[in-house]
Amino acid sequence: MEAALTENRDDLAQVAEVSRSREKILAEIKKVIVGQDAIIEQLLIALLCRGHCLLEGVPGLAKTLLISTLAEILELRFNRIQFTPDLMPSDITGTEILEEDVSSGRRSFKFIKGPIFCNILLADEINRTPPKTQAALLQAMQEYKVTAGGATYLMDPPFFVLATQNPIEHEGTYPLPEAQLDRFMFNLFIDYPPIEDEVEIVTTTTSAYHPRLQKVMHSTHLLEIQELVRRVPVASHVVRYAVRLVQASRPKNPQAPDFVREWVNWGAGPRASQYLVLGAKSRALIQGRPTVTVEDVRALAPAVLRHRILTNFAASAAGINSLTVVHRLLEEVGIEE
Repeated sequence: MEAALTENRDDLAQVAEVSRSREKILAEIKKVIVGQDAIIEQLLIALLCRGHCLLEGVPGLAKTLLISTLAEILELRFNRIQFTPDLMPSDITGTEILEEDVSSGRRSFKFIKGPIFCNILLADEINRTPPKTQAALLQAMQEYKVTAGGATYLMDPPFFVLATQNPIEHEGTYPLPEAQLDRFMFNLFIDYPPIEDEVEIVTTTTSAYHPRLQKVMHSTHLLEIQELVRRVPVASHVVRYAVRLVQASRPKNPQAPDFVREWVNWGAGPRASQYLVLGAKSRALIQGRPTVTVEDVRALAPAVLRHRILTNFAASAAGINSLTVVHRLLEEVGIEE
């Protein structure tokens, strides 16, 4: 499999082209967004993997601006939904209306598509809405289709969901259940910018500067890259490392370290292993490399595992969170030769 890809000159040419496209995308985004390089790269990795992201950060850190800018650069249809306690599932997926034919007088139901029918969807403050409405996203995220009124409607790929959560306010929120958290490839935390970046943000946004964004690629090209990601070869020891890392997070696994048994109630499932390997392929690709290394897996482990590891009361009492557990796992799970 590895030889087949490395010998395919078209694929190798595409790898180099993807790396160049990444540089162009970053250059265009930087016309609008200051800093946040790691977040931008992880968003691109998830997008190329057909994954979805859960983004946590306080208000005012340009989350919406970042996603709308990315959609504009890639010529993708962008919609934003503000999740509220009174939001209904039909407000997301769409609703049926009774329509009358003027000429014949016959009445029939017509489905009006909701805002979920787009390429990039920003689900703002997803934990502000009840579980029934949160679940309206699940089928679309996993199967790229929506069922309403007994009929199924296919969505046009690509489809990427970025959901945000406010880490400060918890009153009146509905925490996402673990099964739904598992549908998100990455859980990313966007922090306050350093002083130099914040000075540049304030200077730019309070001036008459209006950036002109250039289109970097269109949806057809993006779909081709998503297929290319699947063809990137992965050595068996890299896959084994990803699986061993995930299995070590499970307290009932015989190979789990003592600190996992002490601090963790539930570890990550097989979907975490899949996303680690798929994300590693995408990371190698956008960096211009045709093969994947263990370092690619390690670099993505915090974003993939932090929302899939459920710590217990003993961990909370000791000030330990899931991210601490992930970093300890990276230190203790060795690399097989």
